[in-house]
Amino acid sequence: MDVEGLGPGRDYKLWPGGGRSWDWNETDTHHVPGIQPADVSELLDHGSRVVILSRGQLCRLGTCPETLQLLREAEVEFHIEETRAAIALYNRLASERPVGGLFHSTC
Repeated sequence: MDVEGLGPGRDYKLWPGGGRSWDWNETDTHHVPGIQPADVSELLDHGSRVVILSRGQLCRLGTCPETLQLLREAEVEFHIEETRAAIALYNRLASERPVGGLFHSTC
């Protein structure tokens, strides 16, 4: 993926006005059980009110139930999509609302 302002890379965390590379090692994220609450906390800390979680190109990345619970408790709208669909949704919503996303480019 090539993110404007961040350059090419594999996985990204994006939030309103910024973002960075997403290093799964920081939160011990693996395909199973998947995206950790700590992975999305940074998005919320940066003001995301909509969160888009990508599952990878082959939808192999899961999302922990605790992550979904965190988003529900924070009353944040969220979407879980295949990566290409997640990117399209993010690009559409980013001009309208404070949106953040986690994007996994492979599997």
